[in-house]
Amino acid sequence: MARHSFQIHVPDIELDDLRQRLASTRLPQAPAGEPWESGVDYVYLRDLVDYWRSDFDWRIQEDRLNAFPQYMSAIEGQGVHHVSVRADRDRYSNAIPIILSHGWPYSFVEFLDFSKRLSDPLTYGGSTNEAFDVVIPSLPGYGYSPPLVDGYFTDYAVAALWHRLMVDELHYERYATYGEDVGTSISDWMGALYPDSVVGLFATHAAFPPDERSENLTRAEEDFRNWLSDKWHTARGYSAVQSTRPDTLTVGLNDSPSGLLAWLVEKFHEWSGPDFDQSWTPDDILTTTSLYWFTQSIGTSFLPYFHGRIHDKPVPLVDVPVGVAVQWGERGFPREYAERTYTDLRDWTELPSGGHFTAKQTPDLVASAMREFFADLRE
Repeated sequence: MARHSFQIHVPDIELDDLRQRLASTRLPQAPAGEPWESGVDYVYLRDLVDYWRSDFDWRIQEDRLNAFPQYMSAIEGQGVHHVSVRADRDRYSNAIPIILSHGWPYSFVEFLDFSKRLSDPLTYGGSTNEAFDVVIPSLPGYGYSPPLVDGYFTDYAVAALWHRLMVDELHYERYATYGEDVGTSISDWMGALYPDSVVGLFATHAAFPPDERSENLTRAEEDFRNWLSDKWHTARGYSAVQSTRPDTLTVGLNDSPSGLLAWLVEKFHEWSGPDFDQSWTPDDILTTTSLYWFTQSIGTSFLPYFHGRIHDKPVPLVDVPVGVAVQWGERGFPREYAERTYTDLRDWTELPSGGHFTAKQTPDLVASAMREFFADLRE
């Protein structure tokens, strides 16, 4: 194994190429429906493309990202890009290591501000006994982490890789885990596969039980499943394409920055709920989109959908201590539904605001709930 420091630097020629492509953007004339009803809002997209071309400063964002300690590790030939933010041992003597797994269309960027609240709780209303050492890896095939060199992108395969990163590479004997979206199942698998190493698991995207654990549902569980089905009735198109014909879609998104932006920003908007404007600045949106663009990783970011459809397995029972703070986009999640997967569910609350990008949208709420849950697990 090997680990070395990593800094992001995009060559000027790539910045020039991006601006030229943006200047040649040709947007459609008329949408099929009202703004955001049938996809991205063309007016919003046009303004964002103009800003990306003329005023967005990638170098400022690059410097901001490089202010966080980044590393590249090689674990049996598999490269892993990760951020490692350690708590100051002079202030925090009992920090718990925690690994944060992002999802799609995330990047490590969405967890950076959140990591400060975990690694330096005194600055954010916490105490000296509530700190974490934070590890934020980029999923394989996302950003600066190359795709898996051996096998398929499955939740359990990445869970095994993350475990090796924490134990063998970073030398943490025990650690906590948290994930969102694609990263949720990875986090669940870590708890299921490595109970002797996982101190506890915190979730804002709680596990949905597989079919074999979904019999004799309560009325609340049935109502929740029906509500989710109605909510997603017209919103599954992206997943259908990414899980069945990703290569065709990739050609357009890898060649057109405005096309890539449209594909991503629609999800940022839809999944953020009513707090989109407060949660995402134009710079936030364009930083993550630029990261996908410069690394040409949009196609490999679809692999969890394509490989997962064929090779993934149901998450087994998770016996480690679990705390859940239900994200606003899944409000009404019945506790008993989560208990079909989590056998030691100790803490349960519902977040009053935010959306799918939970740690980004409501970092203070999530950090506070996380500190409270892990208070009894710091022995």
